[in-house]
Amino acid sequence: MLRSMYSGVSGLRNFQTKLDVIGNNIANVNTYGFKKGRTTFKDLISQTSAGAGGATDTMGGTNPKQIGLGSAVASIDTIADQSSLQTTNRVLDLAIEGDGYFEVTKNGETMYTRSGNFYLDSNGALVTSDGAYIQAAGSGNINIPAEATEVSISQDGTVNAIVGGQLTPLGQIGVTKFINPGGLTKVGANFFKPSANSGAPSEEKTPGVEGNGVIQSGFLEMSNVDMSEEFTEMIIAQRAFQANSRIITTSDEILQELVNLKR
Repeated sequence: MLRSMYSGVSGLRNFQTKLDVIGNNIANVNTYGFKKGRTTFKDLISQTSAGAGGATDTMGGTNPKQIGLGSAVASIDTIADQSSLQTTNRVLDLAIEGDGYFEVTKNGETMYTRSGNFYLDSNGALVTSDGAYIQAAGSGNINIPAEATEVSISQDGTVNAIVGGQLTPLGQIGVTKFINPGGLTKVGANFFKPSANSGAPSEEKTPGVEGNGVIQSGFLEMSNVDMSEEFTEMIIAQRAFQANSRIITTSDEILQELVNLKR
């Protein structure tokens, strides 16, 4: 069979993967704290029909003759860049301005998120929309008593409220950094988990300290998906998909001509 046909098949497979990533990005354009994906490619091994020849006293050198055998997906990256903040004026809507993630626990499992739309449960604990507990900069949950009024959250994560007529600190929300945030594993519901290549979570979890981002109350971080970029990449992927399809149909026509030689 022709090598070009298999190269075309590999191209179709790769650009289908790219379209899958683009589709997921567009689907999450309004997901708070979402970090978009990006697909990159690499070429496969090349078949060498003739090696390179060095120059001699009577002849110049020659380059190798190689035929590529298609392409493959090199990486599907998570782009962890900061996105824009949207004003909500709701005290429990929090955004991290800078590096870091909110640390949460769900069913005893620790995870991380950039989505800061938080709520209170029936016990006054600060939780995510899925019921995961927000962790303090030290340890434990953040709890707001029922009698508390005028709750506020400062940039260093300190939760204050008026309790019994006095200003009372109720805890400090932590921010956790990773050496390689792009290496975190997405586990759904806006949560991330550390991976073998993300690095360990930072020990210092105080917002605004040692490079940790600060917390902005009354704001939410939007998705970092750029619709114009995604639609441009979609057009590129569509045309590349069509071009690879043409390679396969042309190779098929050549094979058909070879089969017809026997007639």
